[in-house]
Amino acid sequence: MSYRELKSYQQGVAVYDMTVEFCKRYISGYSRTRDQMEQAARSGKQNIVEASSEKTSESGELKLLGVARASWQELLEDYEDFLRQKGMSQWTKDSQEAMLMRNLYKEREEERKKVYKGCIEEPGRAANGAICLIHQINFLLDRQIKAAEEKFVKEGGYRENLRRRRDNEIKREIINREWRKHG
Repeated sequence: MSYRELKSYQQGVAVYDMTVEFCKRYISGYSRTRDQMEQAARSGKQNIVEASSEKTSESGELKLLGVARASWQELLEDYEDFLRQKGMSQWTKDSQEAMLMRNLYKEREEERKKVYKGCIEEPGRAANGAICLIHQINFLLDRQIKAAEEKFVKEGGYRENLRRRRDNEIKREIINREWRKHG
């Protein structure tokens, strides 16, 4: 499966785009916060991409998914800080607005983009919308990490499998040598 088909990646692209626009509009000028928010969003998205690379080992995949998860958590904190510092309320998990955002993944991409663009028009709505999507990404990444861990435990990692193949080759060489000697 291509990383582009992963819901965590698709939601990550939306949050990255929203974050860049959010920072342009609501985090004035250049600031450490603005830079950190944009970098955390980019890191979350890019680490999902890198974890999905065919060249990435199983242990590397787990590490990169963990980095992606940590980046999204960092960004989540920044959005929550923004709301708190501006005296804006955060949507409850079951609020109508949060439910709308959480259910958007079922919609076609064009419909999702319209709603995401509409969110950005008001800072509280934008921050809350991003928070909902980040929670969704984190849920999806937790499932990806768990599946990758289970696969790693069951099948082993790249190095382990190479070592096992090498050990089998050495055993075969020894058996062949012994057979020729005594054959």
